Amino acid sequence: MEHTQTTVTRLLDALQVGDRDALEDLFSLVYEELKGLAHRQRRRWQGNNTLNTTALVNEAYLKLVGPAQIKAESRAHFFALAAKAMRHILCNYARDRSAQKRGGGVEKLSVDGLELPEQGASFSEEQADTLAALDEALRRLEQVDPRQGKVVECRFFGGLTIEETAAALGISPRTVKRDWALAQAWLHREMRSPT
Repeated sequence: MEHTQTTVTRLLDALQVGDRDALEDLFSLVYEELKGLAHRQRRRWQGNNTLNTTALVNEAYLKLVGPAQIKAESRAHFFALAAKAMRHILCNYARDRSAQKRGGGVEKLSVDGLELPEQGASFSEEQADTLAALDEALRRLEQVDPRQGKVVECRFFGGLTIEETAAALGISPRTVKRDWALAQAWLHREMRSPT
């Protein structure tokens, strides 16, 4: 594990000086971890077959290697960026689904029961609405407290531990715990409030 972290850090350093080939090596090295992250998201949100675990990893990869150069300073920071990419992919998919099924209106729903089984072939309307409502509430939270928004992104969408989140954001684990608790309460209240 320590060797992998050292190699990831070395590849990230190479990326910072413009070595785009390092991204290919980095992706190969962290692919299984990204796949695990995507799998956790897929367990939480049943999606259609075009957005399976592999597709989610590949879409995240495309976001990470897009026109803007990746600016990750550490392994934890890289995974925080991957979590953000997966958040955007899943939330855009849910928003598109909601717009197609309900004419664009997104109903606010509770976050209760977000841990869903992996079986199933497509987002249910309720799941799509819940994910879209969560994303909308998270956008509002980021306006009020950007750091709490990043903590939610790392913990919920990235599946990072408290320690990994702290390393990714450059804050203490104690701050992560406090922000995570406050953000969860804030999001829960926001998603329950009427539109």
